[in-house]
Amino acid sequence: MQIQISGQHIAITPALRERVEQQIGRFERLFDNITALDVVLSVDKAEHKASGTLHCSGTRLHADSNIRVQDDSKNDRMYAAVDDMIAKLADQLRKHKEKLKDHHNAEVREARAAI
Repeated sequence: MQIQISGQHIAITPALRERVEQQIGRFERLFDNITALDVVLSVDKAEHKASGTLHCSGTRLHADSNIRVQDDSKNDRMYAAVDDMIAKLADQLRKHKEKLKDHHNAEVREARAAI
């Protein structure tokens, strides 16, 4: 899987890159045909944003996460945004996998074709 991590108004530190790479291990367990992941991390005035696009066979899944600046949690806002974005993408990937799954028995299809 090809991973591209970029930042807008933020330097991508090795710790941020490691956090994203660590979290995407979920995707490899869920689905085999993932070709690429594009992650954009950005900082606006009062928000830390993480958006990701997951390229799978047959589709593209996209998720955004915004974490507002609050006085009580100043240290790990970007990490929380990354975790939230990865969780959203994992949910979308599970749903996509269920849609691809064949829910009908071959016997039922053959019986319908015979009629």
